[in-house]
Amino acid sequence: MIKKNLSSIINTLLFIGIFIPQFIGASEKNEKTGDILQIVIPTIGLSSTIFYEKELKGAKQFFKSLITTALITKSLKIATRKQRPNGECCQSFPSGHTSVAFMGAAFIHKRYGRKYSIPAYAGATFVGYSRVQADKHFVEDVIAGATVGLLSSFYFTKPYKGFIIDITIINGYKIYLSQTL
Repeated sequence: MIKKNLSSIINTLLFIGIFIPQFIGASEKNEKTGDILQIVIPTIGLSSTIFYEKELKGAKQFFKSLITTALITKSLKIATRKQRPNGECCQSFPSGHTSVAFMGAAFIHKRYGRKYSIPAYAGATFVGYSRVQADKHFVEDVIAGATVGLLSSFYFTKPYKGFIIDITIINGYKIYLSQTL
């Protein structure tokens, strides 16, 4: 029986998100990695609440944060109509990828604690970096996106206390997840 906690799961998923795209062509690696991480990070937060909490309070908080992040981000894009660094019109401010990634990282932080959020914040920071590196956003677009995501999660999310997640692998094939309080 192998026991792992939430931080091991987060580290594993972020590792997968960062290294799977390394098989893609060199010019696209960072952008594809950022694309994957902006989905993986919030998915970790949501799946943690759905699979490990008996109530759906965390999932409701997650969706409030996600919807608020999306609405604010889209509204700012429409209001500012800022051109992207690569010349494309007019969706640069703020970075949607970064706002969603930071929303997920901040959700994990606020719901489960700083210890679990460190790899998620590292992944979210990489998402922002990848958007600037791919010429999709300016640095201020990424900072604004991160701020929107952080604030929405910190506003709607309440801490969840007292959980340990056990993963049991039997015969190398079956995985059983259980919650112990």
